[in-house]
Amino acid sequence: MESLWSIVVVALLAGGAVPGVVLSCRGSGLRRLIGLQLISGTSVMILIALSAIANQSSYLVVPLVLAVLASTGTLVYTRLLRPESITPPAGRTGAAEQ
Repeated sequence: MESLWSIVVVALLAGGAVPGVVLSCRGSGLRRLIGLQLISGTSVMILIALSAIANQSSYLVVPLVLAVLASTGTLVYTRLLRPESITPPAGRTGAAEQ
């Protein structure tokens, strides 16, 4: 059973981590964010598979925390990458000035 999980880890590294690194290193900010998401999702799955190989359920804490932090990080980066046309003009604060 361990050899099956080892094959799964190698497949995830080849199919998810390598393209994620390539996307994260090149292109626009949006493409880099997509690469970051691909790497974090693949990392969670790899860590779960490694925990199954070691037969230690206590190792599942790390992928759980990584999944929560990765989704939160994506929200932060998405807010920072928004187009400039969405931001309010310099003189307006959002409240009606009269």
